[in-house]
This record gives sequence, structure tokens and C-alpha cells, in this order.
Amino acid sequence: MRMRRKPYARPELAACSFFAGRPAEFLGRWRESFPNPDAPFEIELGCGKGGFISKLASQNPDKNFLGIDIKSEVLVLAKRKVEAAYAQAGLAINNIRLMSQDIERIGDILDERDPVDCIYINFCNPWSKSGHQKRRLTHTRQLIKYRSFLKAGGEIRFKTDDDGLFEDSLRYFDLAGFSISYLTRDLHADAPDWNIETEHEQMFSQEGIPIKALIAVMNKPPKAEAFLKKGRKEQPASPF
Repeated sequence: MRMRRKPYARPELAACSFFAGRPAEFLGRWRESFPNPDAPFEIELGCGKGGFISKLASQNPDKNFLGIDIKSEVLVLAKRKVEAAYAQAGLAINNIRLMSQDIERIGDILDERDPVDCIYINFCNPWSKSGHQKRRLTHTRQLIKYRSFLKAGGEIRFKTDDDGLFEDSLRYFDLAGFSISYLTRDLHADAPDWNIETEHEQMFSQEGIPIKALIAVMNKPPKAEAFLKKGRKEQPASPF
């Protein structure tokens, strides 16, 4: 669904102290932008309206967070949710940044100088139509890009309602050199303590759709790197 244009979104974000209006200028110095640059650094790709990252960051003031989405219309809502969550917790907003960026070009704003401990991908577009799969945030092509700034042994935590995306992603992670340390096809059947529900998660759960989730650890060389660079067709991996 296309979100209606909000004329106030960009001016409100421009006035926000934790919004990075020119993210490329932070390349290589994201950690320096936080009061505690040595704290663990975690990012959410496609943070949307901010329901997840506002809770995660306000509940973990000992870590630093970056929420990324492409649309100002949703980021302004994320900004307001961050403000509300921190006000409720009685905390100053100093361990989170928001920014607008096309995630396909994430290498323009993150590299090995700002190593990331954990990446969260929650209910991203499944891009189910034939020929569109390479746009998926969990596609092998994207995972290879994330390797440039994810720490060795770093995690990607992924949740979705989409069966096809989830099963395909198992293959993508294997090709990109990730091991699966946690996997469930019904997250709410025995939800772990660390789970924070997103707006989409609550909506799909109310509709009776099981939530699929995994934690992938970057601990192997990628199998796919050579043929991805040469533009060859992706080869199937052995099933997980």
C-alpha cells in the first residue's frame, strides 16, 4: 500500500536531533556519533513506523542503534514512536539514530569501519513475483553486501509471515556463509524472551498466520561470492 505524502515529514525530521539527514557523511564514523562509541552497534533494515526499534533501543540503553528506511513518511512516525518510548522510560535519546536510505545501496553509508553486531530484518517485502526475488533484503546478493560491515560471528535476526520468502532465505543464508543458530516456523508457539513484537507481527498473528523466525550467524566464507560477481545464475544449495 502506498503511503500518502506528508508535507510535514521532511521538515520535522530535519529538526530532529537523532535523524541523520546526510547519512553518507557518517560513513566510517557512525559509532563516533554516539556518546558511547564502544557499545554494541545494531541496525534495523526497513524500520518502518518504528514500533520495533523504538522498544528495542529504549530497553537497551547500553547499546547503540540505527534504524533505516527509505520513506520520510514512515520515518517521521518512527521518530515520534522513539520519542514516546524514551519519554515513557524516562531516558534521554542518545543511543539511536534514524536515517533514510535505499538498502540496495547500503554500502554508501556503512562499511568495515563501523562494525555491526546484529542486523534485524522484520517483515520485509517478500517480492514474490518471478524476476523480483533479487530485491529481497535476505537475498544472497544483499547478504554479501552486509558481510562488508557485519562483524565476524555477527547475527542477522529475521522474521516474516511469508512461507516462500522464509524457505528461500534459508538457502540464501547458506550460500552467503551464514549458519542458522535458531529457527522456528511458529514463533508464538513458544516465544523466546528476547522477542519484541512488531506491528505487522501482531496483525498477522491475529489473522492466524504463523510467524517464521531465524537467527543467522556469519561464521563461514560465502559459497556464492564467485558466481555472484560474474553474474551467473544462482545455484541451489543443499537444504537446511
